[in-house]
Amino acid sequence: MNREGIPTVIILLTTGLALSAVGRFYRLYLIFALGIVVLLLALFSIYFFRDPLRRPPTEAGVVISPCDGKVISVEEADEPEFIEGKAIKISIFMSVFNIHVNYVPYHGTVDFIRYHRGKYFRADDPRASLHNVNILTGLITEEGKLAFKQATGMVARRLVNHLRLGDQVTTGQKFGIIKFGSRMEVFLPLHAVVAVKKGEKLRAGESIIASFR
Repeated sequence: MNREGIPTVIILLTTGLALSAVGRFYRLYLIFALGIVVLLLALFSIYFFRDPLRRPPTEAGVVISPCDGKVISVEEADEPEFIEGKAIKISIFMSVFNIHVNYVPYHGTVDFIRYHRGKYFRADDPRASLHNVNILTGLITEEGKLAFKQATGMVARRLVNHLRLGDQVTTGQKFGIIKFGSRMEVFLPLHAVVAVKKGEKLRAGESIIASFR
């Protein structure tokens, strides 16, 4: 289980056990039922925060998926904050049943990190890209500027990003997590060769989404 989920699981387990014990002892069946519900949420949290071993591909010049999920769009788009121009944008939707641990898509140096306070549209809504709470991270790479964005959805309420300016990162390096349903976007240089299409399902840290040839 990912360490970010440990506090959530402990709180839910403690609360659920306490409510169910009090409810059973005093024959307060509504409290007992509430405790059972909280315990079920604790079990789901253990499932949600699972963190299986992933093996990044060893090929040179490949960009890997930063998250589990389904590709919802592949398009050319403006990225004005870091890339400051046109880029290939790959958007990925994560449901609550996907693993939400995030991985660095390509090696380089962290040169930009920006946190944006915003709204909570559905993660598969196009408005989520611009208006939802998000963190944009920019890398300087041997192929030029590359960026990736963690964005919340309606359910997600916390983005975790452990990267810092100046960090040297490697392809497939674990860097954070999004809690409960969300969206990831990768902005690639225009000369990247895209290897995925809309509707394709991806595995974080393993699926190749593009390459530089």
